[in-house]
Amino acid sequence: MLILVTGATGKVGRTFIARLLADERFSGARIRALCHNRLLDAEDRLDVARGSIADRRVVAAALDGVTHVVHLATCKETPDDVMDVTVKGLFWLLEGFRLSQSARQFILIGGDAGIGHFYYRHPGPITEDAPHMAYPGCYALSKVLEEVMLEQFGIQYDTNVCCLRAPWIMEKDDFRYTLSFGDDVFGGPDWKTMVPPADAKRYAASGTVPLLRDADGRPLRRNFVHVEDLVAAILAAIDNPRAKRQLFNICMDRPVDYGEVAEILRRTRGLDSVDIPSGFHSNWMDNSKAKYLLDWEPEYDLEMLIDRAWTYERSANDPRIVWYPG
Repeated sequence: MLILVTGATGKVGRTFIARLLADERFSGARIRALCHNRLLDAEDRLDVARGSIADRRVVAAALDGVTHVVHLATCKETPDDVMDVTVKGLFWLLEGFRLSQSARQFILIGGDAGIGHFYYRHPGPITEDAPHMAYPGCYALSKVLEEVMLEQFGIQYDTNVCCLRAPWIMEKDDFRYTLSFGDDVFGGPDWKTMVPPADAKRYAASGTVPLLRDADGRPLRRNFVHVEDLVAAILAAIDNPRAKRQLFNICMDRPVDYGEVAEILRRTRGLDSVDIPSGFHSNWMDNSKAKYLLDWEPEYDLEMLIDRAWTYERSANDPRIVWYPG
């Protein structure tokens, strides 16, 4: 087994590589990490290739002898790059994969941006049958195109493909910084722009957290997943015959409720909260299909997500670096 991992230097890639190499079930597996802007160090059972998936020659060389692909590479709101990397890059990977004599399985990590996450109102739990609904911007559009292209390759060529659709992926102290009123906020909304500057400064200093309300005035519910749970789902999908040509929602059992977050942090950390109105919509991704077919379930619930984020202590060689804002 030789697994090509794209986007290998990101939080999912690094965690996946470490978990797979330590898992006795995959003791005979090797990994080829395809890196672009950042590099990993080669080690036993891990070799490193460099280049962009937008380059067909790079992709062809990276796929040589590969049995499995775990495709993580993506672009955020970068219009100059997104179609070359996310769309053309995936096309070259799928073309090379379907023509390969060694290829066995292709796993794509999708995102809830393709179904609009909290930008649109959904009438019920979001299952894998929900229609694609990209919110404004090129990133969400690219996530729709990825899922559609993967599905069509499965239809056209009976390719053994699988998509694991993840919402916002957390690790370490990420979740804590998603709630910051300071310049160190991770992702969005950018809370300091939603209150007067003097209030934002005071909230940042005191650790006050936002209690985001949805368009109906209720505490907003938004889907998250911890990187460890997502990686567990990837490992469960590898060589699983029930994963062929399937799409799975991979998320926490319950969406994060900002009202519950505020209450837990008040009770456990003594932190205040402040209401933030919005036009966003609460939603609830349904992960029961992955539980049924992959025999997977998430370990993280809301209390665990909060506790791990607030107790995480960074070492000197583990600085908080945000490579992209979300």
